[in-house]
Amino acid sequence: MPTTLEPLLRRHPFCRDMPDDAIALMTGCAENLKFAPGERLFRAGASADRTFLIRSGRVGFELPASGGRPIETAEEGELVGWSWLFPPYAWHFDAVAVGPVRALSLDGACLRRKCEADPAFGYDLVKRILYQAQQRLERSRMQALDVFGGPR
Repeated sequence: MPTTLEPLLRRHPFCRDMPDDAIALMTGCAENLKFAPGERLFRAGASADRTFLIRSGRVGFELPASGGRPIETAEEGELVGWSWLFPPYAWHFDAVAVGPVRALSLDGACLRRKCEADPAFGYDLVKRILYQAQQRLERSRMQALDVFGGPR
């Protein structure tokens, strides 16, 4: 009996309150993956061909200048990677598993095709991605305040 990733998608916070037809569209692009501690999900400059919904664990984002130290992290319930959505479809950071990570990988080309074919699905998906981006930007601002202090 074939198994489907639909229940895993449905439980992920990124997909909260997503319509059944949208979950079905995403299921067709999904793959369930595990990453060992220190394993790279992707490298800066490489082709951005997917996004990851983190099911468990933590992913660190690194820059070559960061000396292998994460400049930020994403955790269970978050989305990692939206560069597949914007040409030239290349990663801007390295992403590394900080401890064991379980994730749903969604094929970027598959998602783009489905967004083009179903604009309502595409609009909802992009709103969800932008919410994740806004949350990450807000965390970065708070970290900058911690490092550099508030207004003088």
